[in-house]
Amino acid sequence: MMNLRVGDLVARRSYGLDVLFRVIDIIRTRRRSKVAILKGINFRIIADAPEADLYRFPLNRIKDYNRSFNEKITKMIGKIMGERKEKNKRAIESMKNFSDSFNKEETFGRSGKILHVDGDEEYLEVCLKIYKQLEMNVVGKRIVESEQPKAIIDLLREYAPDILVITGHDGFLKEKKDFKNVENYRNSIYFVEAVKKARQYEASMDDLVIFAGGCQSCYEEILDAGANFASSPHRVLME
Repeated sequence: MMNLRVGDLVARRSYGLDVLFRVIDIIRTRRRSKVAILKGINFRIIADAPEADLYRFPLNRIKDYNRSFNEKITKMIGKIMGERKEKNKRAIESMKNFSDSFNKEETFGRSGKILHVDGDEEYLEVCLKIYKQLEMNVVGKRIVESEQPKAIIDLLREYAPDILVITGHDGFLKEKKDFKNVENYRNSIYFVEAVKKARQYEASMDDLVIFAGGCQSCYEEILDAGANFASSPHRVLME
């Protein structure tokens, strides 16, 4: 027995140790066996697994895992920043033909205001760090997924964003079969309701651009609720 505890970092043997999770709860079945509720460390997914299927990661492997993830993020940010600078450079050069007094700092490279509502504090901190590196104007609020529909209107009134991001953990329930039924997902219903509330506040999809969802979320329902962009079309894992 591995003496499983809340807070342990584990992976599932049946999935080839592909995703690193943190144990957030432990329940017992009628047969008294342990089942762990798992939250993805670098992927936005909630899952469950029997204790016997779990492998506790040794500390040195966790460091390697996180180092690889951080290197990937740094590379991605560098690519985005490079593309942005090149785009701004081309735009500036073309606009010089119209005005010698053109001020590139006032016209290019300034993003709209972003409100990012996330169900996970650790993920939100990572996202805010990346927003800062990308020089984006953002406000981040940690709101657990089930409370997001209740909080969204007040947050929109307070911050009046141009872009709303609603994220958190999700997952398709493994005993279910109908991928288009929002009830078969752990948190999709909350993303759907939050998007609906946001659209009651601002109906225009141009004046308020909404990104919503998590790993394996019910993509179709989130779009139907009024999101401009949603995850995840193929119910794939997302970093």
